Amino acid sequence: MIRIRAGAPCRAWSRGRRLSDRRSVRRALALGLPAVWGATAITYKWVCPPARQDGLGARIASSAVFFTVGTGLLLHVRQVMLREVRQARAVAGAAQSVLLRPLPARIDGLATAAAQLSADRGASVGGDLYEVIATEHGVRVVMGDVRGHGLGAIGTVAAVLGSFREAVHDEAELAGVLARLDRALARHLRDRADDTEDFVTVLLLEIAPDGELHALNCGHPWPYLLSAGRAELLARADPMPPLGAFPLPGELPITPCGQLLPGEALFLHTDGVEDARDTQGRFFPLAGALAGAVRSRPISPQSVLRAVFTQLLRHTGGRPKDDIAILVLRNERALAFRGAGNCATSHHVPAVDNPPVAPTP
Repeated sequence: MIRIRAGAPCRAWSRGRRLSDRRSVRRALALGLPAVWGATAITYKWVCPPARQDGLGARIASSAVFFTVGTGLLLHVRQVMLREVRQARAVAGAAQSVLLRPLPARIDGLATAAAQLSADRGASVGGDLYEVIATEHGVRVVMGDVRGHGLGAIGTVAAVLGSFREAVHDEAELAGVLARLDRALARHLRDRADDTEDFVTVLLLEIAPDGELHALNCGHPWPYLLSAGRAELLARADPMPPLGAFPLPGELPITPCGQLLPGEALFLHTDGVEDARDTQGRFFPLAGALAGAVRSRPISPQSVLRAVFTQLLRHTGGRPKDDIAILVLRNERALAFRGAGNCATSHHVPAVDNPPVAPTP
């Protein structure tokens, strides 16, 4: 049985009426105040006798009146613009919280840390995307980068993330998830009003309860595996083309990436990290930055994220030219069987040489 509280519709109607009245008052003030200032200046010019005199004193008085009127109008416009900017930032923050939802500190035994920075100063949401979701098939991760950046890429980010959040629970295989993303992106691009050809680089990861890793990579940078004092690429296989650029192949090559052991971490990033340049055109030394970040034990996702982001902003002078997204996942699960760890490590690719962190100019 549905129960309706007596008087609730009336209270809701009256509350809505009050909000509407407040908006009307604000709109009237926004339009009325400049009209009052202008009417004051015109009245003074045509009605007040000193304003029609040619003496020096009358001219000074008239200048003071018009200066005051102009200053008041400028201050009023400034206040209105600041209010609009605050409202726009609030809307952008709400959009960001929906698109790139803040990750919990732990997801199914994995510690997480993530950060995103848009290259557009006026936008808090860029063209990079990430998500981590625990499912019955394991923890599934997506990291992507939409062609372009800023506000124009938000629609594509929403289409890909929305499809991923549904597909990870419905599809038993990682290949099925990628196929769903490809179809969602195709629908989005087909329904867009412009004719711009767009594509998205996508990395899909599946982390099983025992730490077994599988990946599907469509044109995205491979993540780094972080262990005690080492930073190595998780895989070296050639990725597929980005989504939207070419049709997916009939059989998707899922890449086995070994096992994420307890205490180890994954560092996922978009190409805006490695492609970041300093004033002399030098690329950001990501491998060296990671090597320096994992010298301390145990590896903390927050400390790794903070160290890399700090060095990256220092390298670019605080002004990166492309969107940047970083995601760090650390396995904090208890090892179910001790003997499996030694075998699992043999599946990882050999470690790359970790150069020392280059001093920032």
